[in-house]
Amino acid sequence: EVIFNLNSGHILMWIFRGLEVSIFHMISTQFGLGVVDSWPYVTIWIFTFFAWDFCFYWLHRIHHSLRFLWAVHVVHHEGEHYGLSLGIRNSWYSSLTSIPFFLGLAFMGIPVEVFLTVSSIHYFIQFYNHNNIVRKSGFLEKILITPSHHRVHHGMNDEYVDKNFGGTFVFWDRLFGTFQVEKDDVPVRFGTKDNLRSLNVIKANNLPFIKLFRKVKHTIPSPSYSINNWFIAAGGILLFTLLLNYILQENTWPVAIKGQLFAIVFLGTIGNGGLSEGRTWGLVLWSLLFVVVSPLFLYMNQFTDPKLILPIGLLSVHAVGTLVATRRQSAIRNLKTN
Repeated sequence: EVIFNLNSGHILMWIFRGLEVSIFHMISTQFGLGVVDSWPYVTIWIFTFFAWDFCFYWLHRIHHSLRFLWAVHVVHHEGEHYGLSLGIRNSWYSSLTSIPFFLGLAFMGIPVEVFLTVSSIHYFIQFYNHNNIVRKSGFLEKILITPSHHRVHHGMNDEYVDKNFGGTFVFWDRLFGTFQVEKDDVPVRFGTKDNLRSLNVIKANNLPFIKLFRKVKHTIPSPSYSINNWFIAAGGILLFTLLLNYILQENTWPVAIKGQLFAIVFLGTIGNGGLSEGRTWGLVLWSLLFVVVSPLFLYMNQFTDPKLILPIGLLSVHAVGTLVATRRQSAIRNLKTN
């Protein structure tokens, strides 16, 4: 589940986040009403810090209220283990459905660099709130959305459902009647009642939309093979490392190279899910990507940067090892059958 969390929204959500920021910039610069133009810069920062969190509260609450938006947000709630990786678990489309909720700030003329910095600070705080080590945070419980408050939000207990929508500050929930303290006598049960339980990122991100229109009977077929969980974890972590490399260096690469690496990373997330479920197509896709396509990508573009060569090289070794392991397992199974 940790590896799925890392690879759930992954690189596609990163692209859509860029679209979200670009739209905000366009509206702020081209259609901004100049409301904040005469404000001192410090005032703009302070206002945006609190206004962003107010907008996020309603974004979050409405994503729980409207079925179409819940189909996006449910991916985040389907994690059944509470930990930091859950803070990264998101739908491919979460940045797209966030756009309308911050347009008011753009029309006010909030500079995009202020919006981007403030949102990054808030998202970092929300990442911290997904830790399951901190139980209570003292006086901060009255001011901030703490890990305790956010555990409540992820609970599917009747007492906890649709509570604590705030991102950073708890006073929005107190003001609008959605606050619930974590009860010592009611342990939080994480997840959703109709969890799809899929490690396949395509299904996890898109089946909730199909369920809006028709009943979906979701079953996971018996695996064609099994691989040690640590082996799957190694591949997922290497893939996440490749994503981080993409994020750090994308502004230095031509569009064609970014497109090629995007395809490798995106298809890699799908292949890793296939490996996790023991699907034959997952093994084939993973092997093609990292035994054939990725080395060819490095060779054709004459890359010499070790930050890129190392993760792709290790992924190639991993893919070969996966092929060997599954072939050996198949041979052992045939011997036992005979």
